[in-house]
Amino acid sequence: MTVISSDVITTLTTIRDYIRWTASQLAEHQVFLGQGTATALDDAAAIVLHTLHQPYALSEVYFDAVLTMEERHRLLALIEQRIQDRIPSAYLTHEAIFAGLSFYVDKRVLVPRSPIAELIVDGFEPWIDEGRVMQALDLCTGSACIAIATAYAFPEAVVDAVELSEDACAVAKINIEKHQMEDRVVLYQSDLFSALPPKSYDIIVSNPPYVSQAEWEDLPPEFHHEPAMGFRGGEQGLDLVLQILVEADHYLAEHGVLVIEVGSSAETLQRKFPDVPFLWLDFERGGDGVFLLTAEQVRQYHSSFLSAL
Repeated sequence: MTVISSDVITTLTTIRDYIRWTASQLAEHQVFLGQGTATALDDAAAIVLHTLHQPYALSEVYFDAVLTMEERHRLLALIEQRIQDRIPSAYLTHEAIFAGLSFYVDKRVLVPRSPIAELIVDGFEPWIDEGRVMQALDLCTGSACIAIATAYAFPEAVVDAVELSEDACAVAKINIEKHQMEDRVVLYQSDLFSALPPKSYDIIVSNPPYVSQAEWEDLPPEFHHEPAMGFRGGEQGLDLVLQILVEADHYLAEHGVLVIEVGSSAETLQRKFPDVPFLWLDFERGGDGVFLLTAEQVRQYHSSFLSAL
């Protein structure tokens, strides 16, 4: 059943018309946002501008340009899918912006949206000296957005990107080639650290699956278009997080830092380890549930982490 009136294609003519109208439709039909876009207007602009092969920073001078009938039909088909099927806009356009960079995405990977992007853009300051970052590791890399953005942030560093899913590895490879990072981002298909060679990392960063089983079942339908493997972190959401906390001890350089996003499982983690001084990071652009531990802290509390497995 269509949700779009047949007269729309004749009454809406310009880029401005379609962005405004699409935003209104998304709001009216209560489409869930938050998978790479924060507002209905952002989501609408992403769909419209990408479909027209225009940049997100398109000058408003062009917003009154009249669309061809073929362009209008193409747009309405995507908007119908967004509203009727609740497909995230990034899967319709096959593009997501993360840390100011463009990444290819499809249903084989989660849509990039971690607040860790802000930390990367800021060079992990003040937690680590940029000049000391020569080796970095991104666990559960998915589309490789964190790994690639980290490589841009630290031009002298080699970044290892680890992913268990074969499908996600295929997407990560697309993005590594797209950004011409083959010499600086090394992709491993691995269950966390298992396939990695012995190495000391200045930064270990991860956005692992951290959603509890109960929370997963209650997520809006948009989330269920994304791979379940990227969400489900066990009964309490901490299965992979605990493994990383235990094993990171063997891979962090003496001056290194461990950064993990645990999102909605932050309170559960803090209750499980009340004595661990997790540094919960603040983000100016929104987002929470990301902690930082120094290598010294990871080693100090290793026995506590190990006993929780």
